[in-house]
Amino acid sequence: MSLPHLSPDVARALKDRAPVVALESTIITHGMPWPQNLEMARSVEAAIRDAGATPATIAVLEGKLCVGLDDAQLEQLAQTKGAAKLSRADMAVCMARGGTGATTVAATMIAARLAGIEVFATGGIGGAHRGAETSFDISADLQELAQTPVTVVAAGAKAILDLPKTLEVLETLGVPVIAYGQAQLPAFWSRDAGLAAPLRADTAAEIARAQRMRAALGLPGGQLVANPIPVEAEIPRSEMDPIIARTMADAATHRITGKAVTPYLLQRIYELTGGRSLEANIALVLNNARLGAAIARELASLPAT
Repeated sequence: MSLPHLSPDVARALKDRAPVVALESTIITHGMPWPQNLEMARSVEAAIRDAGATPATIAVLEGKLCVGLDDAQLEQLAQTKGAAKLSRADMAVCMARGGTGATTVAATMIAARLAGIEVFATGGIGGAHRGAETSFDISADLQELAQTPVTVVAAGAKAILDLPKTLEVLETLGVPVIAYGQAQLPAFWSRDAGLAAPLRADTAAEIARAQRMRAALGLPGGQLVANPIPVEAEIPRSEMDPIIARTMADAATHRITGKAVTPYLLQRIYELTGGRSLEANIALVLNNARLGAAIARELASLPAT
């Protein structure tokens, strides 16, 4: 069995030790509506190419773990109804059944490691949900960061989560949380979560060297690079907090649970912000893609450990 299936562009780049950036696919199937999801996917891939790296969007298509999608596959995925939302627990079952599914942060990290890709750019990671002290609802993304050696560039954890608890879990798991260019942890749509970041880096080169040093020390897991949304695209936390509180109450009223929570909340926030949350989401993903490409370029210039 050959795992994963590499697109020609990704296979060539990896063979040449050229920079490659992994991209998840749940943002396409579950995070944005059609046709904005396809436009976003194409724009993010183009931004990575323009920044001197090769994009590798990851998904399971008819049981095949694909690392790198062509434009026809991207369009097909963007219009797919009922694609599974895959994490570590259900990825293998979907593949064994010949199913189609979109990869979360955790599943994308697994596929990136299998392919030999060191950097992954996304929107925001999962984390500890509000009320996790009683529900134990904590994303598998955090455990994946603790064990899979991939640097993940995100605009922090999704702001609908319990960010202080998420940060505490990451600390317990030994995951480096590095804010890029500022001392504060960003909060997805907002640049400041009201929390100090444990670590700070101001250049892509610093981040790349830290990744190589972790490997040299034999430390498991990856790094979380928290890259703040561009100033011009930000929705301030003072504006977002009441909206998030209302969407959480709506979810509780309608008894939304499990994997359905995040897509429901994102859709309600989109409605309540008049579409501004989607515009901000696209801006931060593009920003993360560009930083991911810069880190991948720096890693390609360093000796492999």
